[in-house]
Amino acid sequence: MEDPGQYLAAMRQTAPLVHNITNYVAMNVMANVLLASGASPAMVHAREEAAEFAGLAQALSINIGTVSPPWAEAMAAAAKVASAQGTPWVLDPVAVGATDYRRALGARLVELRPTAIRGNASEILALAGEAGAGKGADSTESVETAEGAARALARMSGAVVAVTGAVDFVTDGERAARVANGHAMMPRVTALGCSLTGLVAAFLAGQPRFEAVVAALAYFGLAGESAGASVSGPGSFQVAFLDALYAIDAEALSAGARIESA
Repeated sequence: MEDPGQYLAAMRQTAPLVHNITNYVAMNVMANVLLASGASPAMVHAREEAAEFAGLAQALSINIGTVSPPWAEAMAAAAKVASAQGTPWVLDPVAVGATDYRRALGARLVELRPTAIRGNASEILALAGEAGAGKGADSTESVETAEGAARALARMSGAVVAVTGAVDFVTDGERAARVANGHAMMPRVTALGCSLTGLVAAFLAGQPRFEAVVAALAYFGLAGESAGASVSGPGSFQVAFLDALYAIDAEALSAGARIESA
C-alpha cells in the first residue's frame, strides 16, 4: 500500500462520529484514543437507544468484553441498523472462545455482517470455529497460527479480518497484508486493543475497507513506536501514546508505516 497516510488524512477531514458499544474497562481509554486521532467518540450501550443512535453515526464498533444480556441485545440491534444502512461496523470478539455464551453471541454477531473483525489470534481461531486457546482476553496463540482461520473467516463472513499481535495480519479473504509497526509496551496498557477497534471503525467511515483497516493498524502501531522511544514504563507510555496519536500526520504515517503484502 503506497500511501497509508491518505486514509488518516481523510479520516481526520471527516471526523466521523463513532458509536462504540464497548466494555467498562475500555470506555475512557477508547474515547481518548479516538479524540486524539481526530474522530468523535460516543459510548452508547442502552438497548433502549442503541439502534436509534447507530442510525446517526458514521461508524460503529462492538466489543463483547463485559457483555450482559441487555448489552447483547443492544449490540445486535445496533448492528442490524448499521448493516441495513451501509454504515461500517467492527466486531471485537473479546474472549469469544471462553464460554458458551460468548461463542453463541459471537456467531450471532458475525451473521449480522460486520465490515471488519479485529481480534487476537485465539479469538479469531475461536470465531472461525477452530480450537484456539486463550487466557481470558489474552491470546496464547501466535498470529501466524491464525492466518488460515482469518482467511476462512473473511470469506465466510464477508468481513475484513485483522489478527493483531507482534506483527498484524489483515485479509479480506483474497488480499492479505502484514503490518509490523508496534511496540512491546502496548500490551502492558489495558484496553489499547479495544481502542484499536474503535479506531478501525473511524478509518472505515467512507473509505475502502481493506486499505482503511491496514492504515489504521499501521497508524496505531507507529504511535506505539513513537511513545515507546521516550518512556520508562506503562504509565508514562499511555500518556505519550495519546500525544503520539495526536502528533502523527499523514506524511509521517506514509513514511513510517511498515506494511507488506502477505
